[in-house]
Amino acid sequence: MKIILNRKDVCEGDLILVNAAHACRGRGAAMLAPLKGEDDMLLQRRAGNFLSQLMEAVEGEQDITVVSAWRSQKEQQLLWEESLKEHGAAFTEQYVALPGHSEHQTGLAIDLGRKEDPINLIRPDFPYEGRCQQLREHAPEYGFIERYPAGKEAVTGIAHEPWHFRYVGVPHAGLMQEKGLTLEEYTDWIKQFAHGKNPYEIHQKHQSIQISYLPAEQVDQREITVDAPYSVSGNNVDGFVITQWKRTETDAG
Repeated sequence: MKIILNRKDVCEGDLILVNAAHACRGRGAAMLAPLKGEDDMLLQRRAGNFLSQLMEAVEGEQDITVVSAWRSQKEQQLLWEESLKEHGAAFTEQYVALPGHSEHQTGLAIDLGRKEDPINLIRPDFPYEGRCQQLREHAPEYGFIERYPAGKEAVTGIAHEPWHFRYVGVPHAGLMQEKGLTLEEYTDWIKQFAHGKNPYEIHQKHQSIQISYLPAEQVDQREITVDAPYSVSGNNVDGFVITQWKRTETDAG
C-alpha cells in the first residue's frame, strides 16, 4: 500500500525524542485518556492500555502506584519552580526537565512508585527487586523502557531515574533493552537502516519485522510504499522511523 508523509509530522509518534535539546512540539495531549483506576492520571490512549496490561501481567496493583503521568506546560513550570525553591538548581537540573522539554508533556511517560506513605513525588522509590523489578523486566514486552538508566546520565542529560518509564512501542522497546540503548542512542542508531534499501530485520515465527529510517528532508508529502500492518513515527529531530510487519510463511492447518 502507499502512504503520504508530511515533514511537519516529524514531531508526532511513539518514538519522538524529547529532551533538553528537543522540545515537545507534538499533539500528544489531544489523544489523552484516563488510566484504568486512576481517573486523575492521563496518558496517550495506546500507552495507557499497554500500561494496564503490563500492570495486570505482574499483578502490580498490589505494590505499585502511578505517581505522575501527563503534565501540562503549566504543571511542569510549577514543578520546576517549586523544586528550585526547595532543592536548588543542581538538584532540579538533574531530576526535573525544563518546562517544554519534559517527556511527561507528551503523554507517553509515566512515573511509578512502590506503594508507601508518604510517596516522594519527585524521586519515588522503585527498587530493583520484587514486583517493581518484575514490571521493569517485562516492560519492553508492552512497549515501555526505563528511560533514564544508570551510567547514561551524560547521554540523557537526566540523573538515573529507576521510576520513570517511557512508551516507545514494540519492537523498539525490546531492541533498546537488548542493545543497551537509550532513546537518544536509538534515534541515532536506527539512521543506518535506510528505508527502501537496508532495513533492520527481526525474524520471528511466521513474520519478519522491518525497521527503517527516512530523513524528513526527503519527505514533504512524498508517497512511499509500505506493507500492512505498519507504523510510522517521527523522531522529533530529523526524520521518520517506519516499522513494517511482513508475513514470511503460512500457518500449518
